[in-house]
Amino acid sequence: MRKIGVIGLGHVGATVAYTLVTKGIADELVLIDSNAEKAVAEEYDLRDTISRLDTFTKIIPQNYDALQNADVIITAFGNISAIKMDGDRFGELNYNAKVVSEVAQKIKKSGFNGVLINISNPCDVITTLLQHKTGLSKKQVFGTGTFLDTARMQRAVGQAIHEDPKNVSGYVLGEHGESQFTAWSTVEIKGHAITEVASVRGLDLNELDQRARRGGWLVFSGKHYTCYAIATCAIKLTLAVLSDAHLACPTSVYLENYDHYIGYPSVIGRQGVIEVNKINLTIEEQAKLDNSAKIISEKLAVLD
Repeated sequence: MRKIGVIGLGHVGATVAYTLVTKGIADELVLIDSNAEKAVAEEYDLRDTISRLDTFTKIIPQNYDALQNADVIITAFGNISAIKMDGDRFGELNYNAKVVSEVAQKIKKSGFNGVLINISNPCDVITTLLQHKTGLSKKQVFGTGTFLDTARMQRAVGQAIHEDPKNVSGYVLGEHGESQFTAWSTVEIKGHAITEVASVRGLDLNELDQRARRGGWLVFSGKHYTCYAIATCAIKLTLAVLSDAHLACPTSVYLENYDHYIGYPSVIGRQGVIEVNKINLTIEEQAKLDNSAKIISEKLAVLD
C-alpha cells in the first residue's frame, strides 16, 4: 500500500497530485490545502478522472491524521503572488516560514514517520525549517532543490548542441535561487567532458549557465507560475523513495559544515537521504558553493 500526502494544492501541488493518480503511483492520496474549497475541488476532479484510468486511488481530503502511516509527504504550499517578476524566490520567505510552523506541528501531531520532500520556496530555507519543526531526522527530510535546476542545465546544453538532455550529466549546486551555479567540472555529454565539447563546438559555458539559471523565470514570465518540470522532479524523487532506488541526484540536503540544507549530490532511497555523495569541486566552484551557503544562512538568521 503506497500512501502519499500532498500539502498545498496550488499549480504545483495539483500537478503532483494529478500525476500520482494518473500514473497509478499512489494507492492512497491525502490532499490538504489551507483553502478547503480548493481541496474539495481537486478531490472531485481527481475522483472524476479515476473512472477512466486503469488504476484506483483512494483520495482522502483535509485530514492530517491520515498522514500517520503515509510513506511520503510532499509539501508544496506557497503564495505565488509574493514572487515578483524580478526573479526573487525569497519573496515567499515570510509567508512560507509562517506556514511551516502550522504545517509542521500538524505533521508531528499525526505521528508521521516517513519521508518528507519539500518543494516550497525558498526551498533550502523552508526545508531546513521543516526538518527543525517536524523533528524528523535529517535523512527523512530533503527538498527538490537543484534537481530542477540541473534539469534546466541539461535542457540548455542539449538545446545548444542539438542533443537529448538526458545524455547530459552533471550538477547544478547551491541555493535553489540566484546564487546557484553549474559545476562544469561535473558535466559530461555522453561521457565526454563539457570542456572538451565546448572547445570543439565553441560553446560559452557562462552563457549556458545563465540560460539554466534564468530558465525558470522564462516560464514564470509567460504563465506566472511553473508546474510541469518541478512536479516531474518531485514525482521522480517520490518513486526513488517508494522503490528504494538509491537514485544519485542533486537535492536540497543537509550538509554538516553549513548546518543547513543546500543543493548538493545525494542518494535517495526508502529511508530518504541514503548518503550525501561528496564530490571534488574546483577551487572556484567550492567558493561559489560557500557563497551560496552564506546567503541561505543569512536568510535563516533573519528568522531566528
